[in-house]
Amino acid sequence: MADQGITIKPANGNFKNGELAQKAEFLGLPFLEKAPEKISPNIISIIPRDVAKKHKMASFEKSDGILKVAMVDPQNIDALNALRFIAEKENLEIETYLISEEVFSEMFESYVGSEEMIKEAVKSLKKEEIVFNVEENAREKQRKEEEILKEAPVAKIVQVIISHAIEGRASDIHVEPMEKDYRVRFRVDGILHTSLILPNEIGPVVIARIKILSNLKIDEKRKPQDGRFRITENGKDIDFRVSILPVINGEKAVLRILDKEGGVSDVKSLGLMGTALENTFLALKETYGMILMTGPTGSGKSTTLYALLKILNGEDRNIITLEDPIEYNIEGLNQSQIVPEIGYTFANGLRSILRQDPNVIMVGEIRDVETAELAVHAALTGHLMFSTLHTNTAIGAIPRLVDMGIEPFLLASSLRIVMAQRLVRRICPNCKEEEPISESIQNALKKELKKIPLEELAKYEIELSKGIHVFHGKGCDKCGKTGLKGRMAVFEAIPVNEAIKNIITEKSADEGILTKERESEQLLTMKQDGILKVLRGETTLEEVERVTEGNILLEERDE
Repeated sequence: MADQGITIKPANGNFKNGELAQKAEFLGLPFLEKAPEKISPNIISIIPRDVAKKHKMASFEKSDGILKVAMVDPQNIDALNALRFIAEKENLEIETYLISEEVFSEMFESYVGSEEMIKEAVKSLKKEEIVFNVEENAREKQRKEEEILKEAPVAKIVQVIISHAIEGRASDIHVEPMEKDYRVRFRVDGILHTSLILPNEIGPVVIARIKILSNLKIDEKRKPQDGRFRITENGKDIDFRVSILPVINGEKAVLRILDKEGGVSDVKSLGLMGTALENTFLALKETYGMILMTGPTGSGKSTTLYALLKILNGEDRNIITLEDPIEYNIEGLNQSQIVPEIGYTFANGLRSILRQDPNVIMVGEIRDVETAELAVHAALTGHLMFSTLHTNTAIGAIPRLVDMGIEPFLLASSLRIVMAQRLVRRICPNCKEEEPISESIQNALKKELKKIPLEELAKYEIELSKGIHVFHGKGCDKCGKTGLKGRMAVFEAIPVNEAIKNIITEKSADEGILTKERESEQLLTMKQDGILKVLRGETTLEEVERVTEGNILLEERDE
C-alpha cells in the first residue's frame, strides 16, 4: 500500500487477546484498544466528517508529517483511496490503526462540532418551550430556568466554546448580541477573531448559563455583573474572570481566561533585555522604593509585575498584594482581592496591609490621589512597592503623579524605576523566513539605529556589520496561517537617577525636560526596543509600529 501514500506500521506485539487483536497482528497493524481522551478539532477535521462516517475511520494525531488514522476496516479499498487523496493533498504520510466499531463511535463524537450542537440546542429548547417572560411565581421561574440551563445541550455549547478557546490559546472570549444573532469572538495574541455565530434564541441562554457558572443573578439584566469560575481542562485548573454588561441588543459577556500554570513567565521570556533588564534587576535589589509599570489596559503590566514578584518570592520575605481582580494565584504570595462595594478599596486595603509587616507590596493600580499618597509613603518607610499606572510612556507617569497631588520631593525620593510596555506578536518559529525590505525602510532603520549605543546593540546580540535583516512568518498550520504565534513585550525602563530626581524636584517634573534627559542618557524607547527585536528576528516591523508611534512603514506607503 506504499504506492497509495499510506504507511502500514508493524505490530508491536502488545495486544490484548481477542479476535481484533489477532486480526491486527495478522495485518501487521497496531491495535487501538480505546479512543484517545481528546482529539483536536484541527486533527479530526483533516478527514471530512462525511468521509469518516462512510468509511468508519478517524484521524487522531499528527506529528512530524505523519497522520495517524484509526479504521474499522483497513482493507477497504475505497477508504484507502480516500486516504491516499488526503495524504497527497495535505502532504502527509499516514499510519493506519485497527479499531472496533465501539471505539470508532466514541472517536466520531469529536466531529460533533459547534454548529451541530447549536442545531440540537435549538430543537431541544423549542421542545422545552422556555419562555423567560411568562407570568409565574418568580422563585419557581428561576428554579426552572436554572434546571434547564444546567442540562445539555446548552451546557455542552458553553463547554465547547470554552474548550475551543483554550485550545486556540485565546486570552478572552466575547459573547456579544448583534441585531440578528450573537457573535462569539476569541482574542488570540491580542487580536479578536470571530469564531462562531449563535442564533438569537440561543445567545441569551448561553449568557444565562455563563451567569450560573459564575454564580451571578440570571434575572438581573439591567446592570453590569462580575464573577469568576474554575474548570479543569486536561488536568489543569483554569480560572475565568467574567464580566456581564447590558448593551443595546441584550447582554454581552466577556470571559478572561486565566491559565494558572501558563500565565506567569520569567522576565526574560517576556522580552525584557539589555540595559532595561539590568536597571530593573538593580531596582529589585533595593530594600525600599517604588517600581512603577505603565501602559494601557491589556498591555501586560500585571503579568510583568507578577514575573518580578516571582524573583523576590522566598520565605525570607513577606509579600502582600492588593488586586482587582486576582488574575493568577501564586504560591507564597499573600494576595487580597479588593471589594469596593463594601468599602474595601486600594487605599483602605493599603492602610490595613501596612500593619501586616510586609517587605514587598503590590498595589494593582494607582487610581486616585489617596492611593498614590499611601503608596509613596509606604515606599519611603522601608517597603519595596510595586504598582501600575495608566499612562502612554514611562516618562509620562512622573508628571502624572505630580498632577495628582504628590509632592515632587517625596516622589523623587520614593521612585526607583518607571517602566512602560506594549505587547507585540512573535513570528511563528515554524514558518519563519527572511523578508526582503526596500531601500527606504533600510535607510529609516539605519537612522533609528544611529541613536542607539553600540554597547546596547551588543547586549541585544545584533551585528550591523552583517547587514540589516528582517523576518516574517509565511504562515503554517501551527500558527493558523497568520505567520505569528505568541506574544512578547516591548519595553522602556527609566531608572530614577540623581539627574532625574533633580528635574522632578526643581523643574516640577517637566515632561519635556525629562524626555531630553532620557535622550541624553541614550535610554531606549519602546519603539527602539521593538526595532532591535525586529532585527533579532523575534517580531515584525508591522507589529512594532502597530503598538508604538511608528512612521517607517507610513513613509514607505507615502512614497
